[in-house]
Amino acid sequence: MTPYLGGVAILLGTLTCVFAAVDPSMIAILLGGCAVAILGLLDDLQPLSPVVRLMVEVVVATGVVLNGVRAPLSGQWMDIPLTVLWIVLITNAFNLLDNMDGALAGIGAVSCGLLSATAFALGQPSPGLLLAALSAACLGFLLHNWRPARMFMGDAGSLFLGFTTSCSAVLLVSQQGGAAVPAGMLLPVFMGVVDTGVVLISRKLNGRSLLRGGTDHVSHRMRRLGLGTGTVVVTLAAVAGLGGVLGLAIVLGAVDATVAMIAAGGAALLLVALFQGVDVYETATAPGAPSQSTRKLS
Repeated sequence: MTPYLGGVAILLGTLTCVFAAVDPSMIAILLGGCAVAILGLLDDLQPLSPVVRLMVEVVVATGVVLNGVRAPLSGQWMDIPLTVLWIVLITNAFNLLDNMDGALAGIGAVSCGLLSATAFALGQPSPGLLLAALSAACLGFLLHNWRPARMFMGDAGSLFLGFTTSCSAVLLVSQQGGAAVPAGMLLPVFMGVVDTGVVLISRKLNGRSLLRGGTDHVSHRMRRLGLGTGTVVVTLAAVAGLGGVLGLAIVLGAVDATVAMIAAGGAALLLVALFQGVDVYETATAPGAPSQSTRKLS
């Protein structure tokens, strides 16, 4: 049986940069990331109720937001619940991306690497170092997770990766304003948003349970189209990279934030609509189905 210990390795590898936590916000992100990683590890060992998982994630995200990791979306008290909702959504979106050998590790390595560059461009080295370490940890894990995987990330890794990435993105936009705020939150996690949108809408339209695992994600639909697993992983990472590059370009002043946000939003809606046309329910097993377990909420 392939072990679900990759997430623990990613967590430990990332914590090598714990010295970067020099302010309450960074300390809160690291502690929150450890908390959701432990939650994921418990879920790997013995599946937990989705309600229990969600409640813990909301509590942890709230603690982080109250320590300064808050998106200035409205400038009012509503920013607190909106930021908590976004962090929890992206945390679980990344969990859902862990559905094919190499998929989430590749996306994580690229997304966190470019978000790290964005952090340094903004003059924020602490989150930059954290994200660089997380990117390197994902890249190292990818060597063991490439098909056929010798180790899986598990919920411990996917929840930690999603939580840390989303919180870091929020922290980077906390001192910004205008369209740069939603753009800076969306672009680093673009692939997670698209995949979750595809699955939720598809299951709703087809009368499928939202809480059961399945092979109806973007990766599975791309396999349906005849693409090989390696090609799928590289393509997903490339799309995630485009989002990261666009976010970095906004910070460098090369692209207007409003234009980037409109383009990204339009692209996300288009992809969600197009992937609805790929049939994944009529045939029981997709060609070249991934070896990762679908027992979890995915």
